[in-house]
Amino acid sequence: MITAKDARRILAAVKGKTILVVGDVMLDKYVCGKVHRISPEAPVPVVQVTEEYYRLGGAANVASNIQALGGQAVMAGAVGRDQNAEDLLGVLRAKGIRTDGIVVCEKMSTTLKTRILAERQQVVRVDHETQPEILLEVTDEIGRRAAGLVDQVDGVLVEDYGKGVITQPLVDAIFPVAAAHGKPIGFDPKDNHELRIPWLTLATPNHKEACSAVAVAEFPLREDGATFEKLDRLGAQVLGKWNCEYLMITLGAHGMYLLSRNHPPQHIPTKAKEVFDVTGAGDTVIATAMLGLLTGATYHEFASLSNHAAGVVVAKLGTATCSPEELVASIGA
Repeated sequence: MITAKDARRILAAVKGKTILVVGDVMLDKYVCGKVHRISPEAPVPVVQVTEEYYRLGGAANVASNIQALGGQAVMAGAVGRDQNAEDLLGVLRAKGIRTDGIVVCEKMSTTLKTRILAERQQVVRVDHETQPEILLEVTDEIGRRAAGLVDQVDGVLVEDYGKGVITQPLVDAIFPVAAAHGKPIGFDPKDNHELRIPWLTLATPNHKEACSAVAVAEFPLREDGATFEKLDRLGAQVLGKWNCEYLMITLGAHGMYLLSRNHPPQHIPTKAKEVFDVTGAGDTVIATAMLGLLTGATYHEFASLSNHAAGVVVAKLGTATCSPEELVASIGA
């Protein structure tokens, strides 16, 4: 079990650690209001808007979590030439996140997810995004920029949200360079089981993504011996396919299952005391784990730290981050 003292030591060592985040950058817009009546036009609530704000989404939320914990994030990905891109880049820069690796794709629309909330309950989500194939036009440029940034960072983190940035050519452009420089590589997958991803240090799939990666049918999750045996077999297959050093399978309300080349499998129960919104919790997990790994923390320490960080953010509304103070308080509680 990690202690508050351990957490303070690791978080102090996080300062100065720089991570290149490569992936699908998004902008999340929240429109909040109150409902007093149902529309006469259709059986839907009429939301009287009281507040609107933006947050970083997708791979940009990973970068935001790195920044919030005291690290430095460098973002690589693609945006369109539109107002959403200007708003997104503005939020990134306001948080101190470097945007050196972001490429403008003339034909794409910057991904925007608009969530309309009434009394803190989501009524509907409206997505603006581009077909993934369009991004193939800028894959080479993203790869060149990202590869050119590797020697300026301590680690590389690939965040796949399935929107078209993470492709085999991009992986092939970045991973060999990171490996040649001896930089740890983290990977948070989507349902993209065709990717060949050598030289991985850390992977953080959820249960569904782990099953998809090795074409195994999903099975019910329970905290019992039979389930852990299935997770052992699943984890061994994923480790074999991806050849990663550390594997953290996130299990939602059931916590995490840890596997690695040199450690016996271990289950860590969830640290969430209250679950309000799970949006972006996986982003927090890999951001925290990669920072911990870069400080020299043990596998159990950085996995436990990320589990606590996820417990903090799921108690918040929408895509969120965890501060060092919140993380230490969670562990000390």
